[in-house]
Parts: sequence; C-alpha cells; structure tokens
Amino acid sequence: MTDRFEIFMTATPGLEQALLSEAHENGFADAKVTPGGVTITGTWVDVWRANLTMRGATRVLARIGSFMAFHLAQLDKRARKFPWGDVLRADVPIRVEVATSRKSKIYHAGAATQRIENALKAQGYQISADAPIAIKARIDDNRVTLSVDTSGESLHKRGHKEAVGKAPMRETLAALMLRECGYTGREPVLDPMCGSGTFVIEAAEIAAGLHPGRTRSFAFEQLASFKPDTWADMRKTGEITHPTSHFHGSDRDAGAVRMATANAERAGVGHLITFQNLNASDIQRPEGPPGLIICNPPYGGRIGNPKMLYSVYAGLGETLKLRFAGWRVGIVTNDAGLAKATGLPFDPKGPAIPHGGLKVWLFRTGPLP
Repeated sequence: MTDRFEIFMTATPGLEQALLSEAHENGFADAKVTPGGVTITGTWVDVWRANLTMRGATRVLARIGSFMAFHLAQLDKRARKFPWGDVLRADVPIRVEVATSRKSKIYHAGAATQRIENALKAQGYQISADAPIAIKARIDDNRVTLSVDTSGESLHKRGHKEAVGKAPMRETLAALMLRECGYTGREPVLDPMCGSGTFVIEAAEIAAGLHPGRTRSFAFEQLASFKPDTWADMRKTGEITHPTSHFHGSDRDAGAVRMATANAERAGVGHLITFQNLNASDIQRPEGPPGLIICNPPYGGRIGNPKMLYSVYAGLGETLKLRFAGWRVGIVTNDAGLAKATGLPFDPKGPAIPHGGLKVWLFRTGPLP
C-alpha cells in the first residue's frame, strides 16, 4: 500500500490548467500538467482519494509498469512475465485497450492487444469485451506503458443524476467551467437555462463540501490492491459545510425544471436550490450579494437554427445588464457571434473545449457595471 507510482487524471482538452488547480487544492502537491491531463505520484490510497474528490477529472489511471518492446514477440514475452497478480484479481474479467504511436516499431494496435490478452489468459485471467476492469497499454517510442483504469464508468457519472435533457452538460466539464469562472463555493450561482440542473447542482455540492464520488462505485474496488476498511473510512471523511449562499436555476421548459429538481434532491442539495419555470428574459435578481451567472444556452449545431437564436442571446444580455450589476457571467457557446449578440463585456476567450461533438468556448465577464 506504500509503494508509490504515477497516477494520471484525464482532463477535458483545453481545461488541463483548471484540473491542475483543483488537484493542488485537493492536496496533490506534486501535480503537473502532462498531455491529456494531470499527473501525480502516489499510492493506491491516493488513487482512491482522487476518484472520490476530483470533480474535474474524467478518469483516474494507475500506471502499473512499463517495459521496452521492439516487436510483437518481445511484447508477448514481456507481457507474460509481467506481475499482473500484484494488481489484478483472478476472479474478475479483464479487457485490454492498446494505443500505438508512429515512433514505435509495433504499430498494429489490434495485434498488440491480442498479445497482451494472450499473456493474461496464460496467467488464468478471463478476457471479456464488457469486463469491469480495463488495462490500457500505450506504446510510444517502443516503450510499453501499462495502466489500469481505476474509475470504471466516466467520473462525470456521479451516481445521483437519473434525468437529463437534450445536449446535457457533463458534471466534470461543469465543475471545471465553474472553476474557470472563479467560483470557490462562497457565492450564489444562477443558471437561467438550467436544463437538468448540472451547473447549480455542482455549485451547491462544492459549497456544501460534498465529495463528487460519494454515492457511486469504482473499478478499483475489484482490484487486488483494494482495502474495503480503508476505503470505508475515507468515504466518511470530508468536512460538510452549511452554505450561506443559495442557488437558483430556471428554464422555460417545465419538464426540465422537474428533472433538475429531482436530480438536486437525489444529490442531497435540493434544499439549497430554488428552481423556477421561467424564460431567461424574465429572471429576477435574487436577494443578497452578487455571484455568478453561468449557462449553456442553445446554439447552432447543437439545438436549432442559429439565426433564430440571436434574439434569445440579445434578450438574455439585456436582462443581465439591466438587473445583475456586480454579477459575473459565464456563457458556453460554439458561436462567437451569438456571444457577441448578448452585448456583454466578455474577456478574451480561452482555448476551444470539446462538448457534445462540437468545439465550444467559455465566454466570461468580470463584475457587470
């Protein structure tokens, strides 16, 4: 349990720095950005803690070993000698996923996958396409790096959202966008186009100190390294706070409001959020201090005709300028023209972010005048 190894937390492309910030905040002091995510060094306990606490990570991979292989026969031989039993259980099926690079002499991912599968079968493991445990092998510059996916289902699946609307925002992405907007859990958040409620539910959970992985299971629970008692104690830890801020979500679709309300209740934060059935242009400023307005409105290529949406964005912008002085704004869209139609004073946009098969940007403002 005390041996240290490399742990890789995958990030949504374009938001690696935001994930790095979260890792540091969660006590992973040696975290650094590497292509595709953030890398730390730790033990199996750190793997469990990363899965439990990291809101923005998509998956947590444990790097369990590496070796050089210049041809398939060498890959086969070294995979057969690998100490799989240190990590894997003989009674749990395995699947293998291989990625190769142009710099490697082994370039056929399918053939490489077959060799590693054969090595595992030789040690008594069952291979299955729908197995709960995935071994991920990357062959880069003739070095084979072996990792085990310790998360299982993507970490955006928190375990409490059953209802989703059209083109939903993933929880991991929402958490990183909240961070990019400067949200720390100490101010109100309002989403005037809330859909299934992802932004405000994430914001309320952060404010309440609730771990994102508190209600779900993970693949690491089926590894040889798993210690149920240690994990049970870890899940009990965490300081639960009583936020002074309140959260607000609204949507013109009454069905979306019902979905969001049910999701918030299942997440245990329903008492912290008020949902209303309203057009975005009808929202009113809540009592209390200013906070953050963030939303994922419809945009061309995702929902509807973009030409029909300019008036929606313009109306939202007018409402925010008229009623929300002092509040900051974050708007997700794939169309800079739609963002401009709001008339809001956005900062220069950051990198493109993949979402729903499109490239989107998070347009942010400082406090509105």
